[in-house]
Amino acid sequence: MSDPSWEPVTDPDTVPQEPAADAVRLGTPVGRWVLLTAVLGSGMALLDSTVVNVALPRIGADLDADLPVLQWTVNGYMLTLASLILLGGALGDRFGRRRVFVIGVVWFALASLLCGLAPDAGVLIAARALQGIGGALLTPGSLALIQAVFHPDDRAGAVGAWSGLGGVAAAVGPFVGGYLVDGPGWRWVFLINLPLAAVCVPVALKHVPETRDPGAHGRFDVLGATLGALALGAVTYALIAAPDKGASPWVIGPAVAGVLLGAAFVHVEAHRPDPMLPPGIFASRMFSAVNGVTVCVYAAFGGFFFLSVLQLQVVVGWSALAAGTALLPTTVLMLLLSARSGRIATRIGPRLPLTVGPLLCAAGMLLMTRAGPDAVYWRDVLPALVVLGLGMVILVAPLTATVLASVEVARAGLASGINNAAARAAGLIAVAALPLLAGMGPDVYRDPAGFEDTFRRAMFWCAGTLVAGAGLAWWTVGTRPRAARGRKCCRPETTYHCGVSSPPLDPGDAATASGGS
Repeated sequence: MSDPSWEPVTDPDTVPQEPAADAVRLGTPVGRWVLLTAVLGSGMALLDSTVVNVALPRIGADLDADLPVLQWTVNGYMLTLASLILLGGALGDRFGRRRVFVIGVVWFALASLLCGLAPDAGVLIAARALQGIGGALLTPGSLALIQAVFHPDDRAGAVGAWSGLGGVAAAVGPFVGGYLVDGPGWRWVFLINLPLAAVCVPVALKHVPETRDPGAHGRFDVLGATLGALALGAVTYALIAAPDKGASPWVIGPAVAGVLLGAAFVHVEAHRPDPMLPPGIFASRMFSAVNGVTVCVYAAFGGFFFLSVLQLQVVVGWSALAAGTALLPTTVLMLLLSARSGRIATRIGPRLPLTVGPLLCAAGMLLMTRAGPDAVYWRDVLPALVVLGLGMVILVAPLTATVLASVEVARAGLASGINNAAARAAGLIAVAALPLLAGMGPDVYRDPAGFEDTFRRAMFWCAGTLVAGAGLAWWTVGTRPRAARGRKCCRPETTYHCGVSSPPLDPGDAATASGGS
């Protein structure tokens, strides 16, 4: 039987206002244009997050790059995106959601063009960092457009359609990436964003109304965002450099600097009147615990999807298309079953799904160690990906629901943004640290035998991290979110999700959390 404390409740402070006279309805032509704009924008970012991994071996061969360059190709993007995604949402509220979204799409497209034309690894990494800035503007902006523009009665349907169609983009990403890498070349993995942006921007400017938050002010936590980015960047640099440089000043110095910058970030956030990351939100024991589970889970996912595509191409010997297509079962399972999983978790509570899900994912990653030089897809790879996908299905929807239910409804969007950023930061650190922990040298991906041995060790590290996340969930997450008992809470509206780099951004009952645009 459903526990009433898990259901959303009406509170006098959160009764929605009357919708604006010009609020858009989902079934109208304008509503369809707005939805198309939001899907194209978020689809660019989701597609990019999955197609680039497939291209890594070919990028390394073409640019004569070692493993650290491949790590930075992934992490350059993740670093700026994770650091600035909360700030990006605030900018949209203040200066106009459509304006910031369009700037993000144009920025992302220009950075993608620079990635596609990059003559060397240094330019590619810098362009990927610029791409992450664009992603931080457009990713929260695509959801904000829907929240602000649609009539309250249609917001849930619009968010559901947005998340489902965006999930399709993430699901087909590995296949599209493999096709492009084996066909016109890896540069088209980035250049494909240009036609998407060319459609998205004029549609947004012509059909999407501009909205702002009248209560937003002009003060932004730029210092906090900068300190967070520098701290993550310094630690990431130290972890990536360590296998080649050892315990040298080039490693110890950035590591110490990263820790000090992280401490400065915490101090600044605790003392600013309008912090990007309000420390008070972590007063909820449930919110803190579930974010701890998120870090464990998405660190393992980040490491797995970074290394497994290399394993399938370098060791198993498959083409980029075959390797990308091989990964489809995980994302397809999430797309098909995530909404049902969320409904089941609503009935039984989050503790069991947040414990069983990571354990299934750990089993899937251990099964992936069977993928060697003579691997047969149906026997050695597919079972691992099916088990992993089922674990992700069980895990992701309850994770989002518990994050939203652990805070007041007015802070649901902030809570979801923090959870999303924490997941991306965890993936960033995992991609940097896992080769060090597994003993991967700079040239290991050019040696199939050597890479196979270290890949196995890396999968045990990933599985261990997932087991730690399951243990944390079992000991800290109740059968019902404790913070929600007797308090207003909300359920997720992003019901379909198959992104592997982070949980979904979710407004959490936007129709009741915010009234009108």
